[in-house]
Amino acid sequence: MYQKILVPMDGSKLAECVLEHVKSIATGCQVPAVVLLRVVEPVSLPGYLPRDMAEGSYRDAKESAEIQAKNYLNEMAERLKAEGIAAETDIADGLPADEILEYAEEKQVDLIVMSTHGKSGISRWWSGSVAEKVVSQSLTPVLVVTPPGCRINH
Repeated sequence: MYQKILVPMDGSKLAECVLEHVKSIATGCQVPAVVLLRVVEPVSLPGYLPRDMAEGSYRDAKESAEIQAKNYLNEMAERLKAEGIAAETDIADGLPADEILEYAEEKQVDLIVMSTHGKSGISRWWSGSVAEKVVSQSLTPVLVVTPPGCRINH
């Protein structure tokens, strides 16, 4: 049923909670490809830096973020590979929800498995919800996992 699962990872322990679900689905459905995606968001620098300093700082910050993303994704992929899951990694630059949606469509992903951070109230309004945007706009099925301890009981 599933040939390619996309797993957006933001570098947090909360995002890693989806890996157990991914392992179960990938193993049970004999999925040939699991792609771990990290979106590197645009770097913003203080506006008071001189132009040449800002350009150099921007390049350095972007390069550093991409190196960290690659190292993180490789570590997560090794965890999956150790359990017999065919995991690969990829990095995108931009706004997370937009990049996840675009990647899923372009790469013909069959399922997106992602975490929600369980934000509510002002923190959700301020930062928006990547998971919510992906769920509401994706043409690909999405499994959203709420990590333990993140659910707010009312």
